[in-house]
Amino acid sequence: MKSSARKNATTTTGKPGSKVTLGMVAEACGVSPSTVSRILNGTAVVSQEKREAVDRAIAELGFIPNPIARGLAGGRTLSVGVVTQAIDSPFYGVALRGIEEELSPAGYSPLFVSGHWNAQEEQRCIDVLRSRRVDGIIVLTGRLSDEALRKLAKELPVVVTGRSLKASGLYALDFNDFEGARLATHHLLSQGHRQIAFIAGDPVHPDAQERLRGYRAALEAAGVPYKPSLVLPGKFHEESGLMAVERLIDSREPFTAIFAANDQMAFGASLALHRRGLRVPEDVSLVGFDDLAGAAHSLPPLTTIHQAAHELGRLAAQALLQLLAGQKPSGKLPEPRLIVRSSTRPLK
Repeated sequence: MKSSARKNATTTTGKPGSKVTLGMVAEACGVSPSTVSRILNGTAVVSQEKREAVDRAIAELGFIPNPIARGLAGGRTLSVGVVTQAIDSPFYGVALRGIEEELSPAGYSPLFVSGHWNAQEEQRCIDVLRSRRVDGIIVLTGRLSDEALRKLAKELPVVVTGRSLKASGLYALDFNDFEGARLATHHLLSQGHRQIAFIAGDPVHPDAQERLRGYRAALEAAGVPYKPSLVLPGKFHEESGLMAVERLIDSREPFTAIFAANDQMAFGASLALHRRGLRVPEDVSLVGFDDLAGAAHSLPPLTTIHQAAHELGRLAAQALLQLLAGQKPSGKLPEPRLIVRSSTRPLK
């Protein structure tokens, strides 16, 4: 690289302070403008040394890429559509941050829309994103049918989470919800609990179905009869957890422990127990699922299943970038882990 990128910029234009161009960056680091362009849009196959030289020239010259021009030149808009279910979700919000952090260094900007667990609304979101000419789409779980996703993947790259789905132009990232629920239930069983209530998620969600299946499998393996009266419906938010526990207590069905299908419902369950004069874990052991940031700071700190939301977002974005580059994604989510905190204790 030449001795001074700043000097080269001035020499090229003859006017200090003039607008820095892509050609000036190319001259400063001794490569062609097309190479700089390909490095910026993530399609260049160059050495790490050459990539770092371009990055240094950009930093020294203060070059600001024009994303619109870059997109038009490469046939791309350098934008990625992301269909989440709720922007304000504590779980999906962390995943969105992971997506943004992975896309930004590659020069892509995410466009976030919410499907609200409604297939028609999700399809509307897809239509809006396609009208914006996004280069690819990430779908965080949702209600769209597998067939709709396969059809979409014929038109542009798609990454979907929460599914075990294979199709050309599509990559699926699935979390082992069954094993996570089995681990949570087994933990309570190992502490002597046999009357374990389960607050289920919305049954239309694949992850809710798998978590119920894991709960039942753990009971069966321990020889504990499955009791439908100990399974309460929930909607994956705090209020539904609170209402589920109030119904459980009012039913007079004996229980010594509760496994909630996500942390938000566990938080609501804890409040309901407190309101009814029951202590966690002295009177009732409580386990959640997801390991949200608030789980470690609740009172008492919540035992839960760790699901890496940030990693989910990062891996989804990585997979989409790989599809855009014509590569085959290979990322996989880590297996669920039981995080034992103070909300559970052996039955006495």
